[in-house]
Formats: sequence, C-alpha cells, structure tokens
Amino acid sequence: MSSGVLTVFHTSDFQCGSPFRPHAADAMIRLADEIRPDVIVSSGDLTQRAKVREFATARSVLDRFGDVPKVVTPGNHDVPLYRVWERLTDPYRNWRRFAGPDLNSAAEVPGATFVALNSSAPHRALVNGRIGDEQVAFARRTFAAAAPGDLRILVIHHHFIAVPDGKGGRPLPGASRLAREFESMGVDAVLGGHVHQIHVRRSGVLTSADASTGVPLVASGTTTSRRGRGVEAHRNSLHVIRFEQDVMRVTPYLLDAGAQDFEKAEEFRFARRKGHDAGDSSRRERAS
Repeated sequence: MSSGVLTVFHTSDFQCGSPFRPHAADAMIRLADEIRPDVIVSSGDLTQRAKVREFATARSVLDRFGDVPKVVTPGNHDVPLYRVWERLTDPYRNWRRFAGPDLNSAAEVPGATFVALNSSAPHRALVNGRIGDEQVAFARRTFAAAAPGDLRILVIHHHFIAVPDGKGGRPLPGASRLAREFESMGVDAVLGGHVHQIHVRRSGVLTSADASTGVPLVASGTTTSRRGRGVEAHRNSLHVIRFEQDVMRVTPYLLDAGAQDFEKAEEFRFARRKGHDAGDSSRRERAS
C-alpha cells in the first residue's frame, strides 16, 4: 500500500473452460500491469465445470499477475455439477488441489485484512449459495484480531441483493441477517460476482431501508468469459477499487466485444466510515 491508498484489482467469474476468452485474460493482465495493484481478488467461478485442466488454466492466469498477493474464493461452478458422485462425496477435491485445504481463508496485507468465505453449497444449492453461522463466526474472529485501523474486506461469490433485470438469480438466503452481521464487524466492503454484470449497492437497503447507508456490496461481472448478462451481454468487466483515507473509489472497466483493451467507466464513490466501532449506526457515512 503506497501513500495511504490500498488498490484492489477485483475480478470474478473467469470460467476457465468452454466459455473462457483468452483475449480477455490478456487484456486483464495488461490493465493490471498498468494499474500495479496491491492485491488481486478473484471472487469465484474460476472454472466452468471444476475440471482439473480448467483449474490448471485458472492457475496459469493467476500466475501471470506475478507476486502480487491474491485472494480467491470458490463459486458454484468450482464444484462439479454433472459428476454427481464426486459432488456428493468430495466436491472440493479439485479446488483444494488448486487453492489449498481451506475453503474459508484469511489474508493480511499492509493496511488490510481480507476474509474469503465459501458460499458454494454443492449439497444444498447448485446455483444459489449459502453462508453458515460457523463462517460468520470465522469472519468475526478474524476481523476482531485485525490490526487497529486495518481495512476489513470480505470476499463472497454470491450476491446479497437482486439485480434489477432479474438475470442474476436469487440472492443469498438470509442476506439481510448476514448484512447486519457484517455491518456489526465493521466490514468496509464486500466483493463478489455471480451475477455476470456489475452490480454495486449498499447493505442499508437490506438492514435499514436506506440505500445510502451500510457496507458497499460490489459485484463484478464476468472478467474473462463470454457469459456476460443483461447490459453486459458480449462484454467483460472488472473493478479497480481504491481505498483512500476518506473515500472508497470503485472504478469499473469494461471490455466490449471485439475490443482489445478494458476501458474505464464511470466510478462509484463511497464515503468511508471512521474507525471500526461497528454497530454504531450514528457513525455510518452516506455515499457521496
């Protein structure tokens, strides 16, 4: 982190396999080389069908970012769908070979603590996700142990709020309760994907009926596949997120069909809460 600014390169839904677009991956790496982020986030669905060769492709893509710290979490496509016996008996076998033994993980970089929670649920919900109480407790313990003043950033594949065009499917069950839990932890942002189009809201729409308050919920579209939805059909997207002293800037980048490079779109700006005395709604800042 330089000059008090943390820069996060937020990608999602690589979907390595038949929908994967190598030219989009090339464009993504070129943009990352230009931006020089502090952290890479890939918020799930790194593969299309959780096959070994697809995870190998995803690993080769992530390796192209070099030694920049990386935070990854599984999506529903990262467990097998049609290999039913594997899904029932060992759904994360290939994911663990790719990412290690922990399905819920934590990472620290200077100035920030990240928690990645696995929202895929291969035994209960093949598409829609789940977050359990033990995962919430893991996040709470991790953030409670974070260094004073650290940013607290959560990574979860599935979304909390329905996309207006309805193309992202149903949100996480219990989304309102989960949002209240994460607000109470002083979470600065939740980064996800799944909906295959950019979707940026605040959690206040779930917890207080005030859409201008709460935690920013930032969903990227698909960064390297042909599965864009709604306004992002035939397009790819990602975010460059800068956490400055008083403001969080979320800058979308879009890759149009036939284009060579990702192009910057209009940014979202959120005033940042001061400190992490979570639960004190009087200190919650409004989006600027």
